[in-house]
Amino acid sequence: MENKDLEAEIHPLKNEECKAIEGPAKCAEKEGGASRKSGRLSRWRTAAFFLSLFLCLLVVFAFSFIIPCPVRPISQRTWHRTYDNAATYTFLAVADVDKDRVQDVLFAFKAAAAGELNNAGQGFATPCAFVAAHSGTNGSTLWQRPVAKDLLWMDCSAEQEDSPACLLIGKPDFLAALDLETGQTLWQRAANFGANSTVLSPLLKVPDVSGDGVPDLLVFAAVGEEVSCFHSGKDGTQIGFSGSFRVPGRTGHLLQVTPAGAHYVLFRTGERGAFERRAAASWPKHPPLRDGSWPAGRPADSGDIHYLTKMPAKLGTNLLVARSSVLELVDGQHLAPTWMECQGLRPPQLRGTFSLQVMIVESRSGDIKWQVELSQGAWTPRPASLATTDHRSAFLFWGTYEGDTNGTVSREWRASCNPHLYLFHPSLPNVLLDMSSSTEPIAAFEGVLFERSRHACYVLLTGPRVGSAPGSIVLSKRKLKEDVVGSRVIWLSSLAPDTEQHVRERFLRMRYRSLR
Repeated sequence: MENKDLEAEIHPLKNEECKAIEGPAKCAEKEGGASRKSGRLSRWRTAAFFLSLFLCLLVVFAFSFIIPCPVRPISQRTWHRTYDNAATYTFLAVADVDKDRVQDVLFAFKAAAAGELNNAGQGFATPCAFVAAHSGTNGSTLWQRPVAKDLLWMDCSAEQEDSPACLLIGKPDFLAALDLETGQTLWQRAANFGANSTVLSPLLKVPDVSGDGVPDLLVFAAVGEEVSCFHSGKDGTQIGFSGSFRVPGRTGHLLQVTPAGAHYVLFRTGERGAFERRAAASWPKHPPLRDGSWPAGRPADSGDIHYLTKMPAKLGTNLLVARSSVLELVDGQHLAPTWMECQGLRPPQLRGTFSLQVMIVESRSGDIKWQVELSQGAWTPRPASLATTDHRSAFLFWGTYEGDTNGTVSREWRASCNPHLYLFHPSLPNVLLDMSSSTEPIAAFEGVLFERSRHACYVLLTGPRVGSAPGSIVLSKRKLKEDVVGSRVIWLSSLAPDTEQHVRERFLRMRYRSLR
């Protein structure tokens, strides 16, 4: 009865129309059916609401108490590992070996097999070359393997069947691939580089030559004149020779792709300060794609080439060429100069210690935005950089700043000084941070973000190099912020607009970002 009254109040006109057309009895019957139907729908809606609420609470409860959150590894800020009676190679790489989302460190050294360094079953005479992987969190050994009598080259950025791997070239002549996660040998193939040959770094990755759908490898070896050999990128099998040719005074090479898609190898020649190109060989099974519009080379006109590297461009890559007294950007598609910078550049002194000019150059115009001069030894490592969230980079480099001496230093003083690590960021153009120094010879150095967009550190490998008397080699990791706290602030101008503590705090507040 109450439902009927409620329906009449909600729809008074409807009730009157119903009574007028169908009569009171028929109308009352319809109203009763509608009320029962509405009641059933109301109960279904209530049940659906409480069921949805129960499911939501169940999901929240499961994620809060039952399903464990991923445990983030606790990384030590600083660690070091020492190998005694050993000598180190200059190979140093970082990769996530144990899949804990923290970068790990791989390096190579030569030592006698004893104790933990056991090469049983490998057939290598002692001492032999080892490759080791250490955890980025605490420096513990993930794996350690003897790989060769002597190691000539190593690259841990390769892939084998979509899995990360290290490619090795060693003596006696062979090419091998190691599984990055376990250190186990995936394949090893003998290589015929020739008697008394010297393998020339780097090994080049070229398009598929053998027709198996996998990019292949091109190795250059020198036996009086240079010989190039193709090896399968799938299993290391030697595919064939591309012939031999002479490039006098060769000091380096790299692979360049033309607008037509042709692959050429550029050789830089120190004797004439030029670079020449060669077609990336006569493919053993497929003819190479050639680009007739590409020049045969670039003659020297500004001194010997000391450094040659690729620079990203809108179309392909350009070439940054550092000569004795000229820095120039060369169009990688036509080998024509884009810009040339001569101001402020001086030829280096190649005996003992020499002056190092550290510069930041605008890549579009060649304008020098910032520069400083340091003293640097012959074996000082290359600089490193870490991208920051303000879309710039922090730079790390080794040397000795002489600004405090007013330039009145002797060669003996320079030779006796230990190299210092400096940190620079373009947001503070008048400041250098003197982070630390090393009393041991530096074999390799790298700036690393051990976790994605965080945990900025540097890795240092010190000790005697292969070819010297063995001693203690040390692999160490240090967090940048740890060294910033105790750093010395160097003002590059006489005007100091800020306090040293505030400068350190600005470096401590910097945030870093991963580029990939």
